[in-house]
Amino acid sequence: MKNIILRNIENPNSHRIEEYIKAGGYFAIEHALNEMTPRDIIDDIKKSGLRGRGGAGFLTGTKWQFASLDPKFPKYIVCNADEGEPGTFKDRVILERNPHQLIEGMVIAAYALQSVRGYIYVRAEYPHVEKRLNDAIKEAYEKGFLGNDIMSKHFRFNLTVHRGAGAYICGEETALINSLEGRRGEPRIKPPFPVNAGAWAKPTIVNNVETFANIPYIIETSPKAYSFLGTKDSPGTKLFCVSGAVNKPGVYELPFGTPLREIIYDCCGGIRGGRALKGVIPGGLSTSILTPNDIDCPMDFANLAKHGSMLGSGAIIVLDDTMCIVKIYERAMRFFEHESCGKCTPCREGTSWMRTILGRIEDGMADMEDLAMLEDVALNVVGKTFCPLGDGAAHVLLSAMKRYRGEFEYHVKYKKCEVTDPSQRWGQLAMGELD
Repeated sequence: MKNIILRNIENPNSHRIEEYIKAGGYFAIEHALNEMTPRDIIDDIKKSGLRGRGGAGFLTGTKWQFASLDPKFPKYIVCNADEGEPGTFKDRVILERNPHQLIEGMVIAAYALQSVRGYIYVRAEYPHVEKRLNDAIKEAYEKGFLGNDIMSKHFRFNLTVHRGAGAYICGEETALINSLEGRRGEPRIKPPFPVNAGAWAKPTIVNNVETFANIPYIIETSPKAYSFLGTKDSPGTKLFCVSGAVNKPGVYELPFGTPLREIIYDCCGGIRGGRALKGVIPGGLSTSILTPNDIDCPMDFANLAKHGSMLGSGAIIVLDDTMCIVKIYERAMRFFEHESCGKCTPCREGTSWMRTILGRIEDGMADMEDLAMLEDVALNVVGKTFCPLGDGAAHVLLSAMKRYRGEFEYHVKYKKCEVTDPSQRWGQLAMGELD
């Protein structure tokens, strides 16, 4: 299958504007400015069925339409490049290798909404990416694809890279906007939504890097051509970043609906060392774990929901039989506790309590009452937090306790891990990402 998002990626100089143009880049802008109205662009994005790639999966064209109908100006275009979800590294590939595809997508979005100002909010831990983006933006200005008179069409759009605050919570769109404005990175209450009252209280669209990278292909081909890919509910392709106990970890561009089993065993060469599969986290740490019985699930929004999980960022973390589920979620809860902004009590206190109880279980100091308390704390967090961070932390823990209950009970009863080979325990998974 021809790559859409990772096209020309094999070219070692794919990040340079000359190579991008040589491969057909910036044709979509020319087509949009010469032959389409802003309304035409929004209609095409709606017809394509493109859904946001940041995790929520909201229809991109609908979001753009909401912002376009708001009479307030100026309108802002914001790219969420704050890739902080543990296990996720797909956006980094676009930012490093195809930055002009992102820029082109943002310029088209700006034309559709008649926006004159955009920002790329890039993860603070990506300093090399920040430099590459700034270099690409400079090239785009020099070639007339950014600036005050883009392609001599009396359309202006200026783009700036903004370094993130180094906080996981800033991946949430309203916390990101707060940070962009120079405020503390905390989520805002919704409604109002950013499409009506975002940056500086003006209409703002916030889309993921991968979402914007799809835009040029849709404009230069057609919404129909795009919707032929993937599934009816989830058209197009998806970047899946696979890590953990597989032979060939990496980023793979595949049509939506590709079975998880095919990704693990065909694309990634199966489980490292020929060991048994124990479980899969399908969309980043904040998505519920799946058991080996679930891996025939097609990877799209609807089917993962039927299996009690989510597509999330498409970060697939593969676990083998040397890995301890209790330890994984003790580490995970440590991450969520550390990254909680502290704004709401259920998240601030709940993640701390869950981490503490899991620590007692992992250290062999817990009893069955602790298991009951852990479940009770998690249930008291679900649905009661200001943003999805605490809610997600509780959900994934409850899922793990339900699907691997025996392993939690073994820890409590025997004061040790069920994994039979302690020398192998935890060794196969690069969990530095979870710290």
